[in-house]
Amino acid sequence: MSYALITGASSGIGQELAKEFIRDHDLILVSRNIEKLDKLKKELEEIYSRKVIVYQKDLSKITSAKEVNNYLLEQDLEVSVLVNNAGFGIQGSFIETSLKNQKELMQLNMITLVELTYYLAKQMKKRGQGRILNIASVAAFSSGPYMSLYYASKAFVLSFSQALNKELKDTGVTVTVMCPGPTITGFEKNANMKQSKMFHLFPQTAKNVAKAGYKATMKGKSIKYHGIVTYSYNILTRFLPRKWVNPIAYLINKGE
Repeated sequence: MSYALITGASSGIGQELAKEFIRDHDLILVSRNIEKLDKLKKELEEIYSRKVIVYQKDLSKITSAKEVNNYLLEQDLEVSVLVNNAGFGIQGSFIETSLKNQKELMQLNMITLVELTYYLAKQMKKRGQGRILNIASVAAFSSGPYMSLYYASKAFVLSFSQALNKELKDTGVTVTVMCPGPTITGFEKNANMKQSKMFHLFPQTAKNVAKAGYKATMKGKSIKYHGIVTYSYNILTRFLPRKWVNPIAYLINKGE
């Protein structure tokens, strides 16, 4: 029996991804909010004749990815699909924002993602098959004043995912990176971005983003853009000088 492992599965895009992948996979759902995970597990198991395992873990902690991998090995759980969805953003001046919180952002958005991918991609390659979906963002296409580390982390995810997909060509393992535009998920509240202009620009629903991500992953696509903001901003960043693009992100993120 093999599973799809989804991080950040207790809400938003992660929750909707669980509802997509359970159509043809048993699930391992990881999040720090065990109450929401248990509720989702009950909901899914009542609808589908599939197994759902929930595992509570704060993935912003340094040892979290290794602990997840150890759990999988101890329980003899084979993961055929890895979805690195967990992540968060912080809006505000870099030097006036808690360094602790910003280090946790880097740990969750980049390092934990890399470590989970490292552990599970090696196992997938040995078996000759596997799918990995990494959630990036429209933010991956430029620098982002007042959300500097979030934008940088998503640019990292985009670059890393595309490189790894090329490395794993012809192994039976594919790496898909998805770049959704503004999506109403609760992210904007947690990032203190309710006043940001970003979430007034054609926001997407988590359900639609998840459907697109699921389809792209199962087709083995390298990259999936989603939403008019993503397509438009990607084109702008390709053709406009950086000195013009940077102020656009500044105006969006400052929220005034």
